[in-house]
Amino acid sequence: MKSIEPYQGYVYAYPHKSAYRPLTTEPLLDPEPLLSKEWAGEALDSLFLYLHVPFCEMRCGFCNLFTRTGAPEELTSAYLDALDRQAAAVLNALEEASAQEATFVTAAFGGGTPTYLTASELERLCDIAGRFSGFGAIPLGVETSPATATTDRLTVLAERGTTRISIGVQSFLDEEARAAVRPQKRAEVEAALDRIRAVGFPTLNIDLIYGIDGQTPTTWLHSLNAALGWRPEEIYLYPLYVRPDTGLAKVGERGRATGPNRPDRLDRLESERDDQRLALYRLGRDHLLAEGYEQVSMRMFRLPSGNAGGTEYCCQTDGMVGLGCGARSYTSGLHYSFEYAVEPRHVRSIIDDYVRADDFSTARVGFRLDDEERRRRHLIQSLLQATGLDRSAYRARFGTDPLNDFSAEFQSFGDQGWLETPDHTLKLTPEGLAYSDAIGPALFSSRVRDLMSTYEAR
Repeated sequence: MKSIEPYQGYVYAYPHKSAYRPLTTEPLLDPEPLLSKEWAGEALDSLFLYLHVPFCEMRCGFCNLFTRTGAPEELTSAYLDALDRQAAAVLNALEEASAQEATFVTAAFGGGTPTYLTASELERLCDIAGRFSGFGAIPLGVETSPATATTDRLTVLAERGTTRISIGVQSFLDEEARAAVRPQKRAEVEAALDRIRAVGFPTLNIDLIYGIDGQTPTTWLHSLNAALGWRPEEIYLYPLYVRPDTGLAKVGERGRATGPNRPDRLDRLESERDDQRLALYRLGRDHLLAEGYEQVSMRMFRLPSGNAGGTEYCCQTDGMVGLGCGARSYTSGLHYSFEYAVEPRHVRSIIDDYVRADDFSTARVGFRLDDEERRRRHLIQSLLQATGLDRSAYRARFGTDPLNDFSAEFQSFGDQGWLETPDHTLKLTPEGLAYSDAIGPALFSSRVRDLMSTYEAR
């Protein structure tokens, strides 16, 4: 019997962005849907605001996010102008959609690297976000990097209400950072962490990656202990994925072109890589649990407290309003965004189109969710959390029992020893959480699988 591949795909949102398609085929007959109509009838009292900044000082070898490097000041300024125009259009659409005022309960700036922007540009970014009700008084999470976490930028963010700073360190060893195509020095990382702690934010999150070429249990523990030196409120442990069109993928393609590439050898290497990542994951999980952290999901660990930071997004009940190309927005029936790409030339073209745009009143690319897809989304987002799926809440929302709706899947997970059913909850066992990146994709619908398989990466 062939063993199950534990690392098939990171499911942080369902459906996957590669299942999105243009929302119009014939503009005169089938125009792009108006945002005001898509938001009509939606609950607007508990929304999540997300602003995407698609700029970085460098692109890491593992990164497949929508971002470009080396953006000049005239482009970042033009991007903020477009973001302001989009904010005005979205606010108008929400006002037309309902007499109820749209109220936001949490917010985030992501990317890319939001702190690629200068301190004055971050002020303007916050001013744009401040047009939405609640901003400044609600939890705000912001992504940063060692090179851009400067005191002037961090001070702006603290003064404008940031409650969570997340920094991608990946490894505290310079040679591992180079292997992940992230050229940074440990001294630079430590200086950035010192500045973050000095400015003062309620929550610091540090991202680390396991499965880097040449990484060992000893070096993995070294990075974990180095991170623990700052006692971050949160730590995320990410397995290394080599995705299409990324720097690491191109390095791998060159290696396959010049080295032996028999299918049996490649399968063996991939199996060994899976074994390595699983061993490092278990080592990291157990180490953090022993240090007093609690496990929230396969990736997220946090220090127990009465305040979880407030920046976690409840994907079952909240609407999401995304601004910027690269941002997604979620209503109960439609997930939408702008076009997506990884290759630099396509990313630059999409950003150029965005900064020239005047009309932001419609949704352009997306995925419509029917009742089955909404059930799957609720199941995936809940089951992949350590707290599991509340069957009573599922029945209250959908009128059916998840054990009946997904009986075959649950039977398979139970056979693997991945599932437990305490009280009225369906939870993954510790081993089930370890296989989250296999369980999530196994719950995708055939419709989503077909769309993902025909997506043309660019």
